[in-house]
Amino acid sequence: MVTRYAVITDAAIALVAEQGMRGLTHRAVDARAALPTGTTSAYYRTRKALIEALVQRLADLDAADLQAGDLPADDVPAYAPSMPLSDTDLDAIAAATGALLDRWLTDGRTRALARYACVLEATHHPELRDILGHGTAARAQARAMLAAAGATDPQRAGDHFVACVDGLLFDRLAGAGALTAPPPGTARNRADLTAAVRALLHALAR
Repeated sequence: MVTRYAVITDAAIALVAEQGMRGLTHRAVDARAALPTGTTSAYYRTRKALIEALVQRLADLDAADLQAGDLPADDVPAYAPSMPLSDTDLDAIAAATGALLDRWLTDGRTRALARYACVLEATHHPELRDILGHGTAARAQARAMLAAAGATDPQRAGDHFVACVDGLLFDRLAGAGALTAPPPGTARNRADLTAAVRALLHALAR
């Protein structure tokens, strides 16, 4: 069952992806969601409340994607230094990450664009960073993973891994990679993304 929360926030995500944060108004969300005028403002009285709900929806959907792709999505590191990761393990993680990035370039493209708009908004509204805290969880997971893979400085390596993967996604969405990389949604693109993540993982693990 689709909830009113999902209908409103999904409409808000689509608007932000298309028009940026300036296009996000209660009236515009009502129109996009085909809801009676005033519905969105009845649920979220202020624009700030609407933005917070949108950001929470993004975080929830991202977590669901991570879980569906067999990648850790919670705050508890799934990798422990007492359980060493082999090169084969790292290759499997790279393949899962490459597939997830490809999904965010296709079915999840709208959400990815909205996410970057919200990240920029968070520079003016720091409270949004707490909701976008899945980035903090991802860093904790990456640090634990690289510790298990034998990295000498897993904290720094984990932070670099998250930053580089995020940069890879941004490049494919809005940078030169959008013009030069294989088409999103193809086996070639998934293989290309996997190769990039694999090289990064193995370099950081050393």
